[in-house]
Amino acid sequence: MQTVAVGWQVYEITRNPLDLGLIGLSQFLPFVLLVLPAGHVADRSDRLKVLAGCYALELVCALLLLAFTLAELAVAWPVFAVMVLFGVARAFSMPAGQALLPNVVPPALFGRAVAVNSSTWQLSTIAGPAIGGLVYLAGAEVVYSCVAALLAAAVLLMAGVRAPRPERSGEAVSLDSLLEGLRFVVRRKVILGAISLDLFAVLFGGAAALLPAYASDILEVGPGGLGLMRAAPGVGAALVAAALAWRPLTRRVGPAMLWGVAAFGAATVVFGLSDSFLLTLVALAVLGAADMVSVYIRHMLVQLETPDAIRGRVSAVSAVFIGASNELGDFESGVTAAWWGLRPAVVVGGVASLAIAGIWARAFPALARMDRFPQPR
Repeated sequence: MQTVAVGWQVYEITRNPLDLGLIGLSQFLPFVLLVLPAGHVADRSDRLKVLAGCYALELVCALLLLAFTLAELAVAWPVFAVMVLFGVARAFSMPAGQALLPNVVPPALFGRAVAVNSSTWQLSTIAGPAIGGLVYLAGAEVVYSCVAALLAAAVLLMAGVRAPRPERSGEAVSLDSLLEGLRFVVRRKVILGAISLDLFAVLFGGAAALLPAYASDILEVGPGGLGLMRAAPGVGAALVAAALAWRPLTRRVGPAMLWGVAAFGAATVVFGLSDSFLLTLVALAVLGAADMVSVYIRHMLVQLETPDAIRGRVSAVSAVFIGASNELGDFESGVTAAWWGLRPAVVVGGVASLAIAGIWARAFPALARMDRFPQPR
């Protein structure tokens, strides 16, 4: 909900697609600076408390956006400042959240748990943007009030979560310990290939930041239509996640990931060329479904290959790649749209994702040949 409101509000203020990219960049910079130390925090601290604190900080962000809206903000830079604070919260929440799941789920059920966890997230990405776009018709302040209320509920709900506390390393904080997760990823070529494939495919092919401009200038469907466009990838992803929860992927996982990225690129090209709102929604749904395959396989690989003592730090490295692909990808989309126009920026990005799938199949042959997931460590 907040993502839709921030994107639409900023574009209404500036009418500049570059500023849509700056929303992503303002979240990415603090994220990339803090996420490796945040991974160390996840390995040394109570992951539940870290998550609750991050949700509380996100609540503060929502309240600040509400205050700016009530003050009838006429410039965009205060919104970017709040997005920096939001990036700080995400830097600490992603490693802790990713590392927590194996602590509360039996190994035999982990594959299904990943799919169910992804499904619940995708359900929020379906309902959230659609509701956010509709509620925005009543005013941005109504959206931010709803977001603040839901985040306050999240903080309270986290207080009721119980999980066993695995042994924590007593290793002192040092540059060497901070980089342990990065060294682990570099040594495991299959993991490196999987997370870097996702990074570059979404970095060049992701076009989510440009949806407000598409909704306003090309399709002319308003904030309600923007909400549906934001929700469409979540619909596709949720359907695939539900299928994976019912029947987890167990064979030919490497080729499935590469074909998923190729489908992501092809759907992005169709979206970029479409003048039809219905075709756009279908292309975005296919895009989300293909991306879900990649997300599922990457998450399974990272968690199953990683010892719990360094799981937070390895999850932090994975989160850097995810953050770079999403927030930095948003900035890249804004820059290329400002240079070339909306359509060329999206179409070229989709073609780049298709090319990346082929290049990675040759660069990481172990990933391309991988048949089964590894046994839990």
